[in-house]
Amino acid sequence: MISIPTIDLGPALAPGADDAVRRDVADRLVATYERYGFGYLQGHGVSDDDIAAVFAASAAFHALPPAEKLAIELDSNHRGYIAMATSTDRNSSVDVVTKPNQSASFMMMREDGPDAPDVIAGRFLAGPNQWPDLDGFRPTLERYHARMSDLGRSVISLLELGLGTRPGDLGRAFTTPTTWLRLLHYPPVAPSAPDDLFGSAPHRDFGALTFLAQDDVGGLEVRTPDGSWVAAPPVPGTFVMNVGDMLHRWTNGRLLSTPHRVTNRSGRERYSVPFFFDPHVSTVIAPLESCCGAEPARFEPVDFGEFLRAELGAGYERHAAPAATAAPATTATAINTEGDDRA
Repeated sequence: MISIPTIDLGPALAPGADDAVRRDVADRLVATYERYGFGYLQGHGVSDDDIAAVFAASAAFHALPPAEKLAIELDSNHRGYIAMATSTDRNSSVDVVTKPNQSASFMMMREDGPDAPDVIAGRFLAGPNQWPDLDGFRPTLERYHARMSDLGRSVISLLELGLGTRPGDLGRAFTTPTTWLRLLHYPPVAPSAPDDLFGSAPHRDFGALTFLAQDDVGGLEVRTPDGSWVAAPPVPGTFVMNVGDMLHRWTNGRLLSTPHRVTNRSGRERYSVPFFFDPHVSTVIAPLESCCGAEPARFEPVDFGEFLRAELGAGYERHAAPAATAAPATTATAINTEGDDRA
């Protein structure tokens, strides 16, 4: 693995794209994520203006006084501000991590009003977002969230085609997806800082798909099969997309969930915007028949909502059971069991 491949989605996403064109792009997607688990996506249809606007919104948010950000500190629905150095991937399956991630962030999820079916049903993580008092911030993020959700559904549809599943075998779970839009800020760390002080410690993502927009600073690295690390520098006009553990399980291991990490020793402020596109919380994830063939399923079924509850409960006081909560509710310290960028 010398460099991360690039896949052009444009021909498949063009209006009226024929079956042969869609099949070709779908096959390229599956081949890339069977081998690498990471790729650059171009021709994705999200405008440069929308991407620039969300980065400007991120810079404006992170420039707010601390008290204004803490006023919307992370809540029990996993929405709001996550302060600097309060996330430690202590139980990462990739590495032994003892130091907190050197980052701060704002987290937005799907907006659910009081009449939303999931709110009425009391579904885990259903609810409204918290918003800072910043002109244009909410509409900018909501517009970007809508564009990325459309892209996520398009990619899931292409993966169904490339994997040979029946239409809807994956897509039905994303009719009302679980979405996470995170505005990350990584301050520079000193060149003399310990080698194990990361912006984001080595980890695998736990969900389905991650779409990452990067600024021009760089710092993302992906682990190769031989255990070395290769840079995934920013490429204008592209998103870096990777597969998470749930899609790895869903495809019986065909699509790879690849470890990655972030370091920022550039001397500059780094900003990135990951968008996580996951199935509805009611989804039971079991290996697809089309991905098993003659082999037995490698993974037991997983209830995604219960998985998320355990994952976030292990990482945040906000999600812990009352009897297990030892710290005041105002703390947002994260000990993420799988080392995911959501925590």
